Amino acid sequence: MTHRSVAKKKIVAAVAGVSALSMLLAGCGGSGSEAQMENGKPVVTIMVQQNTAQIDVAKQKWAQDLEKESGAVIKWQRVDDNAWTQQKNASLTGGDVADLSIRAYHPEDAAQYPLFENLADDMDSLPNVAKFFKEKPLAKKMVEIDGQINVLPSSRGKSFQASGQHMLINKVWLDKLGLEVPKTWDELTKVLEAFKTQDPNGNGKQDEIPMNVRALGTGSLGNWWSMFLLINGAGVVTSFNAGPSGQGIAVKDGKVYSWATSDQFKQVVEYYHELFQKGLIPKDALTKDDSKYQAELKSDGETALTGVAFGWDGTQFGVIGSKLNKEYITIPVPAAPGVSQDETVWDASGDYNEYEDYHMAMKKDLPEETKKAALKIINLLYSEKYSVEQLYGSIPDYTTDDGNHTYTIKKQFFNEADNGKAPALQDRLAGWIPDNVKFNGAQDADAIQAADAPYKEQYSHLDQTKDKMPVYVRQNTEDTNTFSNNNAQIWNYGIPVVSKWILNGGVDQQWDEYVKQVNNLGMKQNVELWQKAYDAAVK
Repeated sequence: MTHRSVAKKKIVAAVAGVSALSMLLAGCGGSGSEAQMENGKPVVTIMVQQNTAQIDVAKQKWAQDLEKESGAVIKWQRVDDNAWTQQKNASLTGGDVADLSIRAYHPEDAAQYPLFENLADDMDSLPNVAKFFKEKPLAKKMVEIDGQINVLPSSRGKSFQASGQHMLINKVWLDKLGLEVPKTWDELTKVLEAFKTQDPNGNGKQDEIPMNVRALGTGSLGNWWSMFLLINGAGVVTSFNAGPSGQGIAVKDGKVYSWATSDQFKQVVEYYHELFQKGLIPKDALTKDDSKYQAELKSDGETALTGVAFGWDGTQFGVIGSKLNKEYITIPVPAAPGVSQDETVWDASGDYNEYEDYHMAMKKDLPEETKKAALKIINLLYSEKYSVEQLYGSIPDYTTDDGNHTYTIKKQFFNEADNGKAPALQDRLAGWIPDNVKFNGAQDADAIQAADAPYKEQYSHLDQTKDKMPVYVRQNTEDTNTFSNNNAQIWNYGIPVVSKWILNGGVDQQWDEYVKQVNNLGMKQNVELWQKAYDAAVK
């Protein structure tokens, strides 16, 4: 597949020239330059995009051990998520990248900006990465572009092979009211009506929110924990963790189509209008600030307010083991009218949850000593030991090595993580967890597996290659830009229309015009572009 258009080559060449000049002026030099040394050791800078709830990577014990074992002096550079959003483009256009970068640049960035080492040429120095790719060929397919590997992926292991999207219901409320888990939309409506009128939280107030949904985004329909996950109950497979699904792209039997202009989407919109009209969803839900929405889910930690919501798992309502956390269970998505149970499906985001494609990049043309040290660091990071420590904290402080690829995670790790001081990179790791590794006490992995278990039957109703966009399918730069530009037009028009339908009705009268407009604004072209990418990638 071609990943850079002819039209982009002049831009890339210009960037390369600017980058080379910037590096020369900064004294970065090329492969012939001398390595920066400190106390006789090569200095390697490593930039890490971190969550604000994690302690600085330089203060994490495993990182200090890594420096000793690598024989290099590591200069850690922490960048928080929000700051990196502002800084990333400037770093690329200016050629200002660290020797190593963790969770910073995607393969598409490296294809557009020739700043990074082709690590496919260095596999002799990276046996742990080579083993990763051999055991997990999907990981390699995610990052390889035209034979080059400029960015390495990560894998948190098979314990995280699960969707990040789930439908949750207050089981305590169901039991108190003598209700069963709803299996159809009609049954869901009856449950929500009971939640509204029968005081299931027992506080004598009609303060229950039968169903709470996140606000509609401005740039897509299918954001994280979107209300439109309900479309799976109409037989449409979503994949809202990442990829084009949130922009209305779906796949059925290898054929790409738009779920945002499908009859099933119209059906979902009509149903949500009914729920809003009956007061079963708050009137301000579509525009509610996310902090307020999350506060409603968590309530005061003692008395639940929400009956049904979409989320990661019970941690949407409280930390693992808390009162509200225990009240909620995940449920299979109820079936839409006219849809049999064996036609229902569920969000197929499991690969996006286990893998990410932007977890290690190395600056190209490093001085020889720096390059050798950087490759040694990468190989160490992708070892089993350091991968485990990046995920769950240093051994033996937070994790114990029980032998035979088995580890126990201490409660102290989760206590500190819950208090916003996680002593590990967690999902930002530059490493991989092999399938033979077993964890005891891994609360997060255990919780996501438990949350995903009720969907086993619905997952069996879909093909993981033919009924979703595989995680390794990507567009070339030109098509990516076209897709992005089309989406800006589509949703600038479409989201206000959909919001109006949900609140006020009118979808029947305006549906044909909406479909016509959305297709004219680029949805039809988007489908064609993703069909092209799908056909090229899926052999």
